[in-house]
Amino acid sequence: MAAQPSQQYAFRAQKALGLVNGSPDYAPISTFAAPDVPARTHTYSADGRLYAYALPTMVRIFQAEGAQLLQELSLANIVELSFSPRGTYISTWERPVKLEEGVQHKNLRVWSVSTGQELISFSQKSQEGWDLQYTISESHAIRLVGPEIQVFRPAEWAKAVVDKLRVEGATSVTLSPGLNPSIAVFVAEKKGQPASIKIYNLLGLNGPPTCQKTFFKADRAQIKWNTLGTQVLLLTQTEVDNSNKSYYGETGMYLLSAAGNFDCRVTLDKEGPIHDFAWSPNSKEFGVVYGYMPAKAMIFDQRVRAVHDFGTSPHNFISFNPQGRLILLAGFGNLAGKIDVFDRRSLSKASTIDAPNTSHCEWSPDGRFLLTATLSPRLRVDNGIKIWHCSGPLVHVKTIEELYQAGWRPTPVENVPQFPNQLPPAPEPSESVKEWEKTQKKPVTGIKPAGAYRPPGARGLATPAIFKREDEGGLPSRNHSPAGSGANTPSRGYNRSPAPPGAPGYGQYSNGDVVYGKRQVPGAPSGAGGENERRGKKKNKGGKNKEAAGVGEDGADGAHVNGNTNGTPRGKKGGQQQQQPQAAPPPEIVEPASPTTPVADGALDTIAKRVRNLNKKLKAIEELKEKAKRGERLETTQFKKMEGEAGIKKELAELQVQSEDLVSS
Repeated sequence: MAAQPSQQYAFRAQKALGLVNGSPDYAPISTFAAPDVPARTHTYSADGRLYAYALPTMVRIFQAEGAQLLQELSLANIVELSFSPRGTYISTWERPVKLEEGVQHKNLRVWSVSTGQELISFSQKSQEGWDLQYTISESHAIRLVGPEIQVFRPAEWAKAVVDKLRVEGATSVTLSPGLNPSIAVFVAEKKGQPASIKIYNLLGLNGPPTCQKTFFKADRAQIKWNTLGTQVLLLTQTEVDNSNKSYYGETGMYLLSAAGNFDCRVTLDKEGPIHDFAWSPNSKEFGVVYGYMPAKAMIFDQRVRAVHDFGTSPHNFISFNPQGRLILLAGFGNLAGKIDVFDRRSLSKASTIDAPNTSHCEWSPDGRFLLTATLSPRLRVDNGIKIWHCSGPLVHVKTIEELYQAGWRPTPVENVPQFPNQLPPAPEPSESVKEWEKTQKKPVTGIKPAGAYRPPGARGLATPAIFKREDEGGLPSRNHSPAGSGANTPSRGYNRSPAPPGAPGYGQYSNGDVVYGKRQVPGAPSGAGGENERRGKKKNKGGKNKEAAGVGEDGADGAHVNGNTNGTPRGKKGGQQQQQPQAAPPPEIVEPASPTTPVADGALDTIAKRVRNLNKKLKAIEELKEKAKRGERLETTQFKKMEGEAGIKKELAELQVQSEDLVSS
C-alpha cells in the first residue's frame, strides 16, 4: 500500500511563494526553492501529485511531495494554468495580442507534463471559462466556441474535433463528473425568449437532450453537478430586479436529473436573494443559504424535500467537508466573519469560529481543519493565513504581505484517514499562534453589552411611553382609524426652538389653529405683540413708499397702513376687516436665579467646563469599550485613550471637591 500523502498548503504573494507542511509543525518544505521574481499564478493538480507556477518568462512543474522539479517550459506572459484531472496535461493561457492581418494568436495551449511538448493550441479571447473541461478518465475534453460545443479525444489531439454540438444562444457549458459523463448547456434569456438548460449525454450528442427546462428571469447561471454526475443544480440570476427589492437582481434555483426522470424548481420560503449553495459529497442532499439578512439556511434531499432548517443567522456561505460529516455556515464579505460548524449526524452546532476579514475559506482534505485567508486586493491590510481545527481552536497563523492566493493541496478522500465517529480533539497550537497572540491587544472585559442606538440628547433618560411597543408598557395601539401607523406619533409642527424634548421652553410652536408664544431669547425684553409685529413686517414688505409718505389708504397714520389699531389686518375689498382669532398669550418664561456667590462665579464656570470635557472623554471611552466587546478592531491610540480612564475619574473627583469648597465659601 502506498504511503499516505502529507498534508500541505501553498500560497502566492507579491514578494513570496511557498509550500508549507500541514499539522502538526506547519514548517516550510525545505527542498522547495522560491523564485527570485514574483509569480503570476500557481496551481495544484486535482489529484495533488503535481504543483506548478508561472513566472514572467517560464512555467515550472514540480512533484508536490518533496517539491522535486519535473519540467520547465519556456513560456512568457502566462496568466492562467490548469492541470487535467490525472495530471497528464497542463493548459496555459496568455492574453491575446493582435498579430498580422489574417493570423490568429493561439493563446490557449495544451502541453504534455511528462515531455513538455505542445500538443494542441486554440485562440481564446475571454479569460472567463478559458480552459478545456475533461472527463475524470481524461478520455474526452470539451470546449465551447460561440454556439458550438467541440469534443476532443486527448489521446488523439492530432485529430482535433471528433464530435460537435450546436446550441443556438449557448452561453455556458459544464461537464459532469462520474463514469457516465453528461454536459449541461445554459441558454440565457434574450429578446423575450425564455432561458433554458439542456442536458445531453456526452457519448450521444446527436440525439435529443435527456432533460431540458425553460424559464424566465435568467440572464446568467451557475451550474453545479453532484459528485456522481447524476443531478445538477442551476442558480439563475437577472441583472436587474424589476421589483426594486434587490440591488443584485433576482435569483432562482432548479434541480434536474441527468436521466430526465426528475426536474423541479427549488421553492424557498424566505424572500430575498440566494447567497450560496453546495452539494454534499454523498450526492444525496444539498444546502442553500437564502433570503434577506439575517439569511436562512436549509438542507434538502435529492427530491427537494426539506431535511433540516438551521434558522436565520448572518450567513452567506455554505460548505460540506470532503467526508460530508461537517457543515460550515459563515458570513464573509461585508459580514463579520463568524463561522458556525455543525455535525451532520446530530445536526447540532459543533463549534463557532470568529474569522473577520476572511476572503477565502476551504476545508482540508481530511475534513479536520479549516484554512481562512485574507487576500489582496480584496483587503490590503492584515493579509495572511489562519488554520483552525474543526472544534474551534486556532492552530496556525502565517502573516504575509500582499497575499494573492492560498489553498490546500488536493488529496483524494480514499487517501486520507477516515473521519472518526466522535469529533477529533484539537492538536496543540503551533509556535506561530503564540507569537501572533503576543502582538494582539486583549479585549477589554467587564463592559456593558451594546444596546439599541439612542441619540446623545436622549441617553440616560427613560424612553417615553409613546415610543414603546404595547408589550413593553407603551401606549395601546389606536390604528383602527384610516390614519394608519402614524396615528400615535405626536405632531411637533414647526419648532424653531433648539430645546430638546423635556427641556424648559419645549413645545412652544404653532400646532393647528392654536398659536403659542414665539421663541424667547434669554436676556431680551419680552413683548406681548411679538407675533403681530412679525405679521406686520411681512405686510409692510411692499408698502415702503406709502410709509415714507406717512399716509395710508384711509388717510390714517402710516403706522396703521396695513391694519387697524388692534393689529388685525384689513380685507382687500371695500376696507372690510377679516376676523382673526386672538393669539394666546405666550407662556411665562421663568428666568433662572442668579448665583448667590458672585465672587466665585468665574471659578465655578471654569470647573464646570472642565467637568463637562472630562465627562465627554469618559463617554468616548465607554463607546470604545462597547466596540471592543463587539469584537471590532481598535487602533493603538484608542487603546491608549481607554488606559487613561482611571486618571480622568481621579481628576473628576478632585474637581468635585473644589466645587464644593467654593460653594461653601
